[in-house]
Amino acid sequence: MTSLTRAATVAALTALSIAATTAPASAGPAHARHWSAAWSAPMMRPSGAPWFATWAVQGFDHQSVRQVVRLGAGGTAVRFRLSNAYGAAPLRLTGASVGRATDGAAVVPGTLRPVPFGHRESVVVPAGGEVLSDPVSLPVTARDRVALTLYFDGPTGPATHHQLSMTTTYRAGGDHRGDAAATAFGDAVRPGYGSWYYLSGVEVGGGPRAGRAVVAFGESTTDGFGATVDGDDRYPDLLAERLVAAGRPLPVLNAGIGSNKMLADSACAGDSALSRFERDVLDRPNVGTVIVSHGMNDILRTGDQICGVDRDDPPVTLQRLIDAHRTLIRAAHARGVKAVGATLMPFGGAPFWTPETDRLRRDLNEWIRTSGEYDAVADFERAVDPAGTGSIPDGYHCGDHLHPGPRGYRAVADSIDLDSLR
Repeated sequence: MTSLTRAATVAALTALSIAATTAPASAGPAHARHWSAAWSAPMMRPSGAPWFATWAVQGFDHQSVRQVVRLGAGGTAVRFRLSNAYGAAPLRLTGASVGRATDGAAVVPGTLRPVPFGHRESVVVPAGGEVLSDPVSLPVTARDRVALTLYFDGPTGPATHHQLSMTTTYRAGGDHRGDAAATAFGDAVRPGYGSWYYLSGVEVGGGPRAGRAVVAFGESTTDGFGATVDGDDRYPDLLAERLVAAGRPLPVLNAGIGSNKMLADSACAGDSALSRFERDVLDRPNVGTVIVSHGMNDILRTGDQICGVDRDDPPVTLQRLIDAHRTLIRAAHARGVKAVGATLMPFGGAPFWTPETDRLRRDLNEWIRTSGEYDAVADFERAVDPAGTGSIPDGYHCGDHLHPGPRGYRAVADSIDLDSLR
């Protein structure tokens, strides 16, 4: 970094510190007497599926990373969870800033604030660990977008990440925490679906106490493949909009992982649903309901074919899938969390459809609907295929006959009974 650039950065960060310390007392973190989860992303190993371009394997070095997220709750202060869950070494973060996001990588002028950790600018996240930032005074409302900028003044190594964000993340060489403009952040994965790096959660405090969070737990149809990049039209986003419109702005957290399985870990598609349920659902603050939409990848693919790994796993049977769902239901109930079961959507017309795999999907759906073991049912299958054709109609899938597009995700979100959410 040149001396001129360094001086500009120091001046910008000094201005951020002054802005934060002179914020009105009514907006200060001291008034955040309770905290609510406002956003989350399940973390994954830095392997990366071969068809998704990410920066996870190479990591970052003398670079700023700006990540934009939409919050599910409002308040006067925010704080951030950074994860190094799959790091082989401690992660050294030089510093961070946050501001309200506007277009692309730009931040609303005057809203940038430094993000401290233990009253310090920098922090070391242990290998396998997580850190929580100090509270930052930044008034936000439900559905606001904020931009978190992380600066690494040295190599990070491979990055713990969430592979499929459907949201553009931006990168710049050097320290640009103090830049409200998007000019330096011209580097993004294009074309691409986006990823989030190290950022596992955002919490808000200081506003009206938010209702208990709803966690959408599932695979790529929860993660949002087929939605619009930067469009925030995955089904959890649209469910959150319905709740706001109904005067019940419950935070809706997305805990989906594309290609994830219920029964087996994957080299590039995350730990199994059974392995990650506690971390990604139950350990989030103030969770009231979980919507479980899971099992399709177990039905469609044997072993770890999705990652090109030859592995001899036990056969996937209806009983094994039912037992896995029962395990999740019991774990949720033990924490006082309501469990809503979602039926699996049809995939007639997809190249890997077979009568056997479709029968297993239908049989699992029948158990979800009729067993009475879930507290409520969200019938995603009938939402996108009310005529029972066994296929998602054209215009409702994204082109692959498996994943909904924006219209399909709207139908899924609209099918959920809001009264079933605690």
